[in-house]
Amino acid sequence: MVDYELKKIRVVPLSELSMDILYDFKGKNNHEYHRDKGKLSRFKVNPYPFNKYYHEFDKVMDQLKLGNTFLINLTSKHEIDTEYNLLDIFTQAKAKYKLYVNTISDKFVVFSPETFITIIDGEIATYPMKGTIDANIPSARKVLENDKKELAEHITIVDLLRNDLSIHAKKVKVTKFRYLDLIQSNRKNIYQASSEIKGKLPSDYHSKLGDILFSLLPAGSISGAPKVKTDQIIKSVESEPRGYYTGVSGIFDGQNLDSFVMIRYIEQKDDKLYYRSGGGITYQSEVEKEYQEMIDKIYVPHA
Repeated sequence: MVDYELKKIRVVPLSELSMDILYDFKGKNNHEYHRDKGKLSRFKVNPYPFNKYYHEFDKVMDQLKLGNTFLINLTSKHEIDTEYNLLDIFTQAKAKYKLYVNTISDKFVVFSPETFITIIDGEIATYPMKGTIDANIPSARKVLENDKKELAEHITIVDLLRNDLSIHAKKVKVTKFRYLDLIQSNRKNIYQASSEIKGKLPSDYHSKLGDILFSLLPAGSISGAPKVKTDQIIKSVESEPRGYYTGVSGIFDGQNLDSFVMIRYIEQKDDKLYYRSGGGITYQSEVEKEYQEMIDKIYVPHA
């Protein structure tokens, strides 16, 4: 695990993990559980105040106008009220990647649909996710596919990640462009757009695994472009550090790597739960739409 700020890096042999850290990577897990409580019956959201978001959005737009960034991911946190605790939510959620952490310093659960990178037999792949829409909107798929702002945002991130992979890999190419996944949740169903980018690593990549990973951080889909300057803007605009939210978690078995971006994230502070979410901002963005997209991403996915 590594946090967004690259300050909290934790590497633990899987055999030494305690029950304070539970994981499920595409069915590979260190626990057994049963979904015995049914779907969440109470999940009330107290959104981040719009006036505060508007103020931060304005700061981001100023930076966009100055040309210091042309895509930036702005995030906030929202208090939620539910009868379930973090472990309950972990067991009930259905997602490609899940992680539950209950240590002295960190308490959170994440159920992420977004792969960061995989390395299988020397082939590296990344799957940037950028573009979300409420699936209940009439003709939602076509609306998202034809949205010029969302298309431009997606192209920007694909180009950024393709360049990132090219630092270490050869024959980098986009193998799937902008495919949509339907995610079902306790609040509403949403479509999300992703792409697949692949390349071939040199034969000695095992000895450079740390360099490969950290050269790609933070993940482009949750920072922006150009990455270094945009990251500086994020840290100056957002109200608090992200911590493990939008960081990366992964498993390496000695040969292959699977990892994901820690989005769809609920953390516990004292006796309160907070859901962290956000979205990409460009010069074409409208504050009301971006705020609503951020709220739409507050959900717990279920079967």
